[in-house]
Amino acid sequence: MLASRMAVPSRAFNTRQQVQRKLHLVTRTAAPQAASTVVAPPQAPITLTDAALTQLKKLKADNKNPDVLLLRVGVKQGGCSGLSYVMDFEDKTKVTADDTVVGYDGGSLELAIDPKSLLYLFGMNLDYSTELIGGGFKFLNPNATDSCGCGKSFGV
Repeated sequence: MLASRMAVPSRAFNTRQQVQRKLHLVTRTAAPQAASTVVAPPQAPITLTDAALTQLKKLKADNKNPDVLLLRVGVKQGGCSGLSYVMDFEDKTKVTADDTVVGYDGGSLELAIDPKSLLYLFGMNLDYSTELIGGGFKFLNPNATDSCGCGKSFGV
């Protein structure tokens, strides 16, 4: 029996279901009734550099109750280019069923993303720089078609 693997085509994501399909491989066999789905290892929707992870863990530890906090990352209307990045720590009880929650560094840092923001942030790399000028968090977003000079807002 020959099996052919087909990856889901890469294109802009319009729904949470399309994002989830991006994470799967579909395996089809010669017999239609023997079709099966093979799940590929999940790709983190946002990757963190070591510098960003270290800084975020440090910021989380500075809060009163770091064990009950997670990092909320999202986008909102505004900024020079139309959309702005937002990040803040919040209580884990505020996570909804629609949110995507990803654990980093063995679960010592959790990140939550709402479905609307996930469409804009999927594939983003978050970095941190200690440079005197231009230092801080850097958002490297492959979905952004333009961004402002400060790097805190973007357009699609």
